[in-house]
Amino acid sequence: MRDHPRLPTSAGFWRSPLRGPWFTSVLGLVLLVGITVLFVTGLVSYAAYNPGLSRVNDQTPDKGVLGFYLFAWPTDPVWLYRLTQGVHVTLGIPLIPVLLAKLWSVVPRLFTLPPARSLAHALERISLVLLVGGGLFEFTTGVLNVQLDYVFPGSFYPLHFYGAWVFFAAFVAHAALKTPTAVRAVRRRREVQSDLVSPRPAAPTVSRRGALGLVGGGSLLLFLTTVGQSLGGPFRRTALLAPHGTADPGGGPNGFQINKTAAYAGITAADTHEDAWRLVVTGRAGTVRLSRAQLLRLPQHSASLPIACVEGWSTADQWWRGVRLRDLAALVGYDGDPPDVLVESLQRHGAFRRAALRANQVADGRSLLALFVNGEELSPDHGHPARIIVPAAPGVLNTKWVARLTFGDL
Repeated sequence: MRDHPRLPTSAGFWRSPLRGPWFTSVLGLVLLVGITVLFVTGLVSYAAYNPGLSRVNDQTPDKGVLGFYLFAWPTDPVWLYRLTQGVHVTLGIPLIPVLLAKLWSVVPRLFTLPPARSLAHALERISLVLLVGGGLFEFTTGVLNVQLDYVFPGSFYPLHFYGAWVFFAAFVAHAALKTPTAVRAVRRRREVQSDLVSPRPAAPTVSRRGALGLVGGGSLLLFLTTVGQSLGGPFRRTALLAPHGTADPGGGPNGFQINKTAAYAGITAADTHEDAWRLVVTGRAGTVRLSRAQLLRLPQHSASLPIACVEGWSTADQWWRGVRLRDLAALVGYDGDPPDVLVESLQRHGAFRRAALRANQVADGRSLLALFVNGEELSPDHGHPARIIVPAAPGVLNTKWVARLTFGDL
């Protein structure tokens, strides 16, 4: 019964003349390089949150040995996170057509019977389930996160983090077994007999190279409609796949990307009015409370810095002006090397209402409690009356509507 030509368990059911070792191997080798880059940039991106610093930053507190790669995130170059996360997203989306084509090319093997001919074969089939399921899960959650559609259960960070480890473990095992065979198949430049080759193929409508061109063209189109969100500036207009549904920033000095508005964060004019708002700064010498007028009387410094977020978008450099974090640390007893700082926002709900910054980030002279951007006061959606801006840090660590700074070892 399983050999009936109308059943997917029959080799005769799959009649496409495109399927074969050469076609599958070319796609597999592209994914071998692409997915490896995605995994490395993903680990680097997660390290940028400095999750080893404080539990408020760590979205995967039970990661155990999986946190071995973590290191103190640097502040130079200022575009570092913009580059690493931009590569992660801008490469990941164009790989989707390659992944789907690769799955299509090997789909007959998913229906082979018996499902397990031996223990080794059973383990191989299980690894394929993890590989295929993990790949679809990682790409799907990644795309949903880029589009700010949090329809999956739980937090994106642990789901994507642990899913990546499961997927990549299966990917490494599969690559170790199949890469030598794939290289040999590509070098032959012709198909040989294989269970992927249909015993009674239909008439071809496109060549294998033509099919690869179609896949490559789809990837190129996705690249061109994605890359602008990482480049920022005028290129952002070409980023048709950039996050949608966000607030319109309008024009003028505050006219750049907004992910989280003041209304979303529950910030009202009464909270930020100059008579009500005070910045509370705490350290080993005690606590000081500063109004915005008092902050303006402190030495003011400027820095030209971008904002880059996990969704892959980034702004061009904006001109920020305000008080250096290390000068605020000096007000509460840290005249030498400043320590870590816990930053707390007026924000009433949502993730990253509190965030921690490492001492090296506090010490950098370009790390500011910003009061102005591009020569104008911060707008409410950009964090008025004061926000954090730190070179090379993920956007969520550039806390808006700052209410409290607590300096000390975290």
